[in-house]
Amino acid sequence: MAISSEQVPSTETEVTMGETADTPTGAAPPDPKRWLALLVLLVAAFMDMLDGTIANVAAPVIQHGLGGGYSVIQWVLVGYQLSFALMLILGGRLGDIYGRKRMFLVGVAGFTLASLGAGLAQEPWQLVACRMVQGAFAGVMVPQILAIIHVTFSAKERAGAFAMYGGVAGLAAAVGMGAGGPLAEWDLFGLDWRLIFLINIPVGVAGLIYAPRVIRESKAPHALKLDVRGVALATAGLLLLIFPLLQGRELGWPLWGFVSMAASVPVLAVFVLWQRRKTRLDGSPLIELALFRIRSFSSGLGVNLAFYIGIGMFNIGWTVYMQVGLGWSPMRAGLTSLPFCIGAFLTSSAAMVALVPKFGRKVLQVGAVVTVLGALSFLWAAGHYGSGIGSWQLVVPMLLVGLGFGLIAAPLPQIVISEVPLKDAGSASGVVHTNAQLGFAIGGALVSVVFFAGLAGNTGTAIDDQSAQLRKELVATAQLTPGEADATVAAYRECAVDRVREKDPGIVPQSCSAPALQNAQAAPVLAEYAKDATGTSFANSLKTTLWVFGGVVAVAFLLMLAIPRQMRLEAPEEETGEAGEADDSTGTAPQVA
Repeated sequence: MAISSEQVPSTETEVTMGETADTPTGAAPPDPKRWLALLVLLVAAFMDMLDGTIANVAAPVIQHGLGGGYSVIQWVLVGYQLSFALMLILGGRLGDIYGRKRMFLVGVAGFTLASLGAGLAQEPWQLVACRMVQGAFAGVMVPQILAIIHVTFSAKERAGAFAMYGGVAGLAAAVGMGAGGPLAEWDLFGLDWRLIFLINIPVGVAGLIYAPRVIRESKAPHALKLDVRGVALATAGLLLLIFPLLQGRELGWPLWGFVSMAASVPVLAVFVLWQRRKTRLDGSPLIELALFRIRSFSSGLGVNLAFYIGIGMFNIGWTVYMQVGLGWSPMRAGLTSLPFCIGAFLTSSAAMVALVPKFGRKVLQVGAVVTVLGALSFLWAAGHYGSGIGSWQLVVPMLLVGLGFGLIAAPLPQIVISEVPLKDAGSASGVVHTNAQLGFAIGGALVSVVFFAGLAGNTGTAIDDQSAQLRKELVATAQLTPGEADATVAAYRECAVDRVREKDPGIVPQSCSAPALQNAQAAPVLAEYAKDATGTSFANSLKTTLWVFGGVVAVAFLLMLAIPRQMRLEAPEEETGEAGEADDSTGTAPQVA
């Protein structure tokens, strides 16, 4: 049935709890431009996810082009992650208070300008500063995406909208990993690595032009106040916790890092106490603690945290294995990961549209099982093929992990916020994203403990296994005496172990300049054996990481048992509407058994 112009509400109309498509008869009709609005939101989400992925893939090229030490390039990545994580909860609540459309536009504008600054940076510190600003505005923009989808679409339409969101996540990862290498290495238009940031400019400008025309404004139904003290406490607590996790390995896990993480506990405890008091004082906390009484919200967050701890480990582990252990270029490593992205893209849409509404949490559990099977097959391939492994041997493992990832990652955000009152949609979205970022940070820290801690020992063991044959070949091929061969093997072992202990892969340890390693005839032999030893040692460290990854996903599987069997992704219109009216009067989230 056609809708006349008189029936179409202006896109400037503010939508409150009683003015959404979830409400019963008598409320405003669904926004006729909601699918166009979704397109703009998905493009913005794609821009954010793509930028993070490309930057990770192109990090070595950026360091070579801009100069600066290894710590600088680490801060290009860590600075973005840190500012993004710290802004998510605040950004989500700002949307609830001042309008989600308005804050979305602020986030897109800031992200676009920061991308321009990053693309034009001439000094390392300028790039780091722009990346931190970029992450902060992403923290304002991203929570609005889930929140706007949640309040704009009816319960029956949300599954399809979130399926598209999950599909975009898989597509962005695929494009980022596949195109990051070419964009950085091909020097298109003479822009070198700068194009990976400048490509955001036309996308951001298009979003700023079309978003005001198609996105309807929405905010909480009654006036909320910004909880400044809550913002300060939450920011301090998260900073004390996340910064040491992100930088622990690079700094050698200093004592102050553990003190900082321990100090985050009382700070966050004070934050919770303040949120309770703030709720009693004026009903405007930064996070509505009553949300945690909603079973789908609290249990979903537990699964989300555990799952992203595992994914953080896997993501960093296989990247280091391919690019450092196997010596593959960023382009080859990115292309090898395409089966993962394809698998995630295929299952994410199916999970939300067809599977979760019918099978509920079983879909997540199947995803966990498939993910573990992928990890086990990856583990077998790494051990079986050793340093001679090729991209084709990793197609099945990467595809299985991607299929499992899509079955879990796509439905989780909608499951977590499915029963959240619309007035708290922005705040809840910020909590979901912060939860995932914390999981990634913990996963990265575990990689330092599980992968890198055993790498030196694995390298020494791999060289010991090849020592006898290496001595024979040095004597036969390089014409060394038995004594010289022994000294060369000992120096080669010391150099290899010292090299993997360096946090900056560009640093050559002093032991690698030993006279015994300077023999021109021995160099080709040592290079061949070093390649094999590196591949073997990194494969062994990866296998340990994959075992832990499988264990973490198994924990997520058990936590899934706490999620309601059937998610209310298509709740009756009357039920949602009544919940909305209740929230409008009480200002608190309904308790769900």
